[in-house]
Amino acid sequence: MKSLFSAILVAALATVPFQSQGARAKTKVWTDAEDASLPEDFKLQGEYAGNGHGAHVIALGDGELHVVLYPGGLPGDGWDGKNRSLLAGKIADGKAKLKAAGGNRKYLAKPADQFSASKNYPPEGHKEHSGTIKNGRLVVTDDSGTKIVLKKTVRKSPTLGKRPPAAAKVLFNGSNSDAFAGGRLDEATKLLNTDGKDIRTKDKFSNYIMHIEFMLPYRPQARGQGRGNSGFYQVDHYEVQILDSFGLEGLNNECGGVYTKANPMVNMCFPPLTWQTYDVEFTNSISKDGKKVKNARMTLRHNGVMIHDDLEINGVTGGSRKEPEGTPGPIKLQGHGNPLQFRNVWIVEK
Repeated sequence: MKSLFSAILVAALATVPFQSQGARAKTKVWTDAEDASLPEDFKLQGEYAGNGHGAHVIALGDGELHVVLYPGGLPGDGWDGKNRSLLAGKIADGKAKLKAAGGNRKYLAKPADQFSASKNYPPEGHKEHSGTIKNGRLVVTDDSGTKIVLKKTVRKSPTLGKRPPAAAKVLFNGSNSDAFAGGRLDEATKLLNTDGKDIRTKDKFSNYIMHIEFMLPYRPQARGQGRGNSGFYQVDHYEVQILDSFGLEGLNNECGGVYTKANPMVNMCFPPLTWQTYDVEFTNSISKDGKKVKNARMTLRHNGVMIHDDLEINGVTGGSRKEPEGTPGPIKLQGHGNPLQFRNVWIVEK
């Protein structure tokens, strides 16, 4: 009986795939930039600038990196909005060796060696580069042997920590979460947490100026909508996407996009675990006799840069409340199963 049991056990175990430490890390989510368990790739990912260029270093998990090189400077700070070059590499002994991203690549592909940060691969203006990243320096060499040296930089939104004006209604300042239905005030960090669930303001609004600060989690193994998906819903009808879209195209389903409606004019998403800001001026739609006669409009700045300029929104987006357009509604912060954190939230009604 013992030998039969052993044989059955061995056969059963053979059908269960071995989960290595790297595989287990795929499900790991980090929410604190000071967490000692953050992997080495977190230290190298981020923004770099210098010699008339900018770069985004995107962590893909297991030490794999994807680099977007921007001639002219970083998005919102010198880049021409068109030309890019892509590099790829892996970390070893604290240093990443990079080469031109080649092979068969697709936008947001799961395997790192097939991943592309541009929908069209190769992107417009792509040039063959090689390089290294070490000690906060990204050194890139083009095919003519010219070296470009970029240093790691941490940009901060000019509206970060912006104080509410006298006329503002403070929705969250770290003291309590009374203005919201749902959500959790973390007593240690004084931050508002979704814990993966939607939260809404108890009050309803229609026309306003609003400031909000948010932090995206770090999920290097995830791709696309799995990477910290959330939303900032105007009157719970029109979703401004919140998502770790660092270094990507900037589409309507990515950070700063009006979901299914409009791409941001520029992708201003900062790296995950970095505080970011949305500053919005919103005018609700107008209905008469049960019929909409005027669409909603919105101007939005992401990290201080205008990404929507008096945008007309021609209808509600998915996941919105069922009441008709033109009615006042709450501000919704979507959970979508992701641990989003918010602070310094206030609104001025017009």
